[in-house]
Amino acid sequence: MTIKQLSIFLENKSGRLTEVLETLGLEKINVVALTIADTSEYGILRLIVSDPEKARVLLKEKGFSVNLTEVLSITTPIEAGSFAKALRIFSDENISIEYMYAFSLEKKAMIVLRTEDTEKALIAIQKHKMELVKGSDLYEF
Repeated sequence: MTIKQLSIFLENKSGRLTEVLETLGLEKINVVALTIADTSEYGILRLIVSDPEKARVLLKEKGFSVNLTEVLSITTPIEAGSFAKALRIFSDENISIEYMYAFSLEKKAMIVLRTEDTEKALIAIQKHKMELVKGSDLYEF
């Protein structure tokens, strides 16, 4: 089970992030998780939102370059070393992680990640009995 994530290319100029978030807020689309990776010329804003399909359409209508990508999310306990334990499984299974970000929700830590091989990652998650987060669990917030 994968989660739909918005990936938005933003020019590095004042107000662009605000425009995205205001557009979503006006349509009552909740932001569950957010991360930005930047270069000197642009940034890549990655978002998990309550209605990814609607958000994609809205942002495209506003002129943003936006894509939906499939990512995985797993939970870990909120305790020192738990991220390392989870990532060790992927390392041991020879699964490369393209990027990841993490956040806490209620009493669990969530890791959102994109791997080079989603199917192989899903098999490793099941094999090692890691808790996979469903999109519907996140979209409801």
